[in-house]
Amino acid sequence: RFGAYDNFHIVNGDFETYDFGARRFDLVFSGATIQWIPEKICFPRAYSLLRPGGVLAMFMTRTDTRTPNGALYDRIEEVYDQHFRVERRYDCHLRYENAVNYGFEDFHYLYWKHRRVYTADEYVSYLAATQVEHITLKEPYRSRFFEGVRHAVLDAGNRIVLDDTIALYLARRPC
Repeated sequence: RFGAYDNFHIVNGDFETYDFGARRFDLVFSGATIQWIPEKICFPRAYSLLRPGGVLAMFMTRTDTRTPNGALYDRIEEVYDQHFRVERRYDCHLRYENAVNYGFEDFHYLYWKHRRVYTADEYVSYLAATQVEHITLKEPYRSRFFEGVRHAVLDAGNRIVLDDTIALYLARRPC
């Protein structure tokens, strides 16, 4: 799609270790990934890859399942308590606004609201494919957990609502 642009490059590699050589960019874009990297690594790395005036753009989604679902949320929390056993908890909590502590300026936060509605099977597929701790669940917990969530949503009318806040954090390397 972007092959006609000489100045457009997609790198599919490990952000922390990929050798970009002397190349520098106008934009470093993260689609819900940079938050998995400690800030003492991700911000200096992004800064070093940007040309002066270049922008670091970080998208992520915050989802509220509690407010729109009431009792269903409580039932799913019971399933978590009973069956959600992961070997390693996600413990990296990036504070996007800390980009300014690494030399960035013009920090901005923008957001959009969005609502999604899933059936039980759609919601289980979503959790299994997109949520890092859910992806790493091992048997027998994995099957029990997803089946418990599926039954909870089915019992609640086969409908779960997700209210999303889609966040965009922007920071610029000084000129």
